[in-house]
Amino acid sequence: MEILLSAVLGDLTTRSIGFLISKCPKPPELDVEDRLAMVLLRAQVIINEAMGRQITNEAMLQQLDVLTDTVHRGHYTLDTFRCQNHKVEAKGQIVMNHRPSLFSIVVDSVKDLCFPSGTSTQTLGEMQEVLDSLSSMIIDASELVLFLANYSRMYRQPYSMYFLLGNCMFGRQVEAQFVINFLLHRQPATSVEELDVLPIVGPFRVGKSTLVAHVCKDERVRGYFSETVFLSNLDFRDEELSAFIEGCAMKNQNSSSDYSIKDGARRLLLVVEVAEDLNEDVWKKLYSASKRRMQRGSKIIITSRSDKIKKHGTTPSLTLKPLSHQAYWYFFKTLAFGSADPMLSHPRLTGLALEIAKTLNGSMIIANVAARMLRDSFDVHFWWKFAAFMRAQFQKHVSKFGEHPYDLLNQNKPVYFGRIRRRSEQVIAYHKYRHSSQEEVPKITLHDVTYGDAELPARFEVLAWTSQIPPYYNYVYACEVQELKATKTKRKRSAESGGTFS
Repeated sequence: MEILLSAVLGDLTTRSIGFLISKCPKPPELDVEDRLAMVLLRAQVIINEAMGRQITNEAMLQQLDVLTDTVHRGHYTLDTFRCQNHKVEAKGQIVMNHRPSLFSIVVDSVKDLCFPSGTSTQTLGEMQEVLDSLSSMIIDASELVLFLANYSRMYRQPYSMYFLLGNCMFGRQVEAQFVINFLLHRQPATSVEELDVLPIVGPFRVGKSTLVAHVCKDERVRGYFSETVFLSNLDFRDEELSAFIEGCAMKNQNSSSDYSIKDGARRLLLVVEVAEDLNEDVWKKLYSASKRRMQRGSKIIITSRSDKIKKHGTTPSLTLKPLSHQAYWYFFKTLAFGSADPMLSHPRLTGLALEIAKTLNGSMIIANVAARMLRDSFDVHFWWKFAAFMRAQFQKHVSKFGEHPYDLLNQNKPVYFGRIRRRSEQVIAYHKYRHSSQEEVPKITLHDVTYGDAELPARFEVLAWTSQIPPYYNYVYACEVQELKATKTKRKRSAESGGTFS
């Protein structure tokens, strides 16, 4: 009887507890935004760890590349959604500060950028799609995480993504390792003695030379080749070409290299840079002379904008493509805000940063210049003014010339840009030069021209940017100051809109 009573009481107690629990309010489930933010954080941990290691497995690199692309897409979609949520708050803030004309230009353009579809439903759908993809990828990456410990680190100190951007070529880890694997590959001793040739193809300013220079800095490459020779002028006669290659080989044999070549071989790496196609006769002369004079194991890399150089390769070619707009946004956001989430510390600035990134047209140089200017002040009004300034330049050139100003600059065509603090002047940039790190550079910077208020000489050169990664080029513009002859009405309208053109 006691056993039966205990069982009944126990059952009643269990039911009562279950009933009370069912009546208690359940903790709310995380919404799509919060879940995507958490999954992005987990994925970023994997990517940061992988980017700090010397991964040689091509399958792992491909998996990492897909994961990275999805993370960039996730950040872009999440930031776009958050910009919509802060749109009303930003509008109220601007109204309080009595800046209606500036608001109408900048905030409306941010809205157009963030929400091309005009609905939040599609944005939520994209967030859910990215969330599902990333969740699946993280599960599939469990083996990748385990294998990462088998690869040595490239950096011996803690790093963030912001630190990493100053030490590597953003978005090119897979391509860099592809080139390294080619360079370190040893031909079997029984194989026909040929010089391995890798063609690298890509559009203008996509980063072909920077990729090669970055790879040549790698310790494994420096330890395998005793010398790297860069060649851009291929207008040689037969005897001159043979003398050039022989001179490189003799210099290589007689010099005491700074690098420790483990097997004692004196291998050469020849990097040939050509703008377009490579003349067939010139290539035959170069390859024949290189084959005669360079030791076994030496390699050749050709870079060009033309796909025609692919036929000269002895291995599959590498094609570089511009960064996607999602990856470019992540790059620019990191430069402007650092590794921290800007929505936590500067929520109203994220939409403006999106607008500015859109006007930069994927330029890595201008991204660095613009981010530096923005980091000088996290004042909202300064960012509004800068966004309107950049948009005015973009619209001016597209409407007048049909091309983006940075595309014109890459073609050495004149580009007009104003000065934020001296609206009566505009600067014309005629040419763009690339100087080595050893050459003297102008003291006037693009930051001084755009945001400074000092008087400039009639003609001058301006330092746009100094690269922090190999080959450490300095990018210089040849400029001229032009006075604007604007009416008072036009000047007033320009001042109100933040524009600088008459």
